[in-house]
Amino acid sequence: MDRPKYERILLKLSGEAFMGDRDYGIDPETVNSIADQLREVHELGVQTAIVVGGGNIFRGMAASARGMDRATADYMGMLATVLNALALQDALEKRGVYTRVQTAIEMQSVAEPYIRRRAIRHLEKGRVVIFAAGTGNPYFTTDTTAALRALEIHAEAIIKATRVDGVYDSDPLENPDAVMYSSLEYIEVISRGLKVMDSTAVSLCMDNRLPIIVFNLTVPGNIKRVLCGERIGTVVC
Repeated sequence: MDRPKYERILLKLSGEAFMGDRDYGIDPETVNSIADQLREVHELGVQTAIVVGGGNIFRGMAASARGMDRATADYMGMLATVLNALALQDALEKRGVYTRVQTAIEMQSVAEPYIRRRAIRHLEKGRVVIFAAGTGNPYFTTDTTAALRALEIHAEAIIKATRVDGVYDSDPLENPDAVMYSSLEYIEVISRGLKVMDSTAVSLCMDNRLPIIVFNLTVPGNIKRVLCGERIGTVVC
């Protein structure tokens, strides 16, 4: 039987993770595939929290660059994350995984408000907790949300899902000669400007010694492999 290395983790899912091969929106097959992997993790007994992005629906920074007020654009992006959270919740519960969505912007008709102690209690009861609406404040990314929530719930690691195998010295989708790092220190990520997470998120993790593991979500079973201690992807510590 596989033995997990961690008891409690936070999984960071970008909005792009929900698109599959589409250019926009939510691909049901992709969401179902993610849910299948998360069910495997749940069966291992790992307490799992998730922070979702919203870039597949709306990007606040992109809209701001085109002239929209930055705060307004960021609030719209936060609302987009709620759509992804509800889609993932639906897929998980169809697989028998009890789930709670908590939002930083209150919308009690569809989700619970974010309350730290309640989130921890849900995790202790074996429920998957999905955090949506970012921090509830503009100018903060969902990467920063992931670092903040992971620290608040005492997660042992942030598991960041991407479309590539780990962290590279350049974009591997554009440069076939890009070199992947097996491990990095926090300060290297910041000083080299590597696109792991934004600098605020990495600084939070560095100050609190919270490891970040970056891996390829598109390979079935990778979430379970990471949690069982297999050396895949890139470890930032």
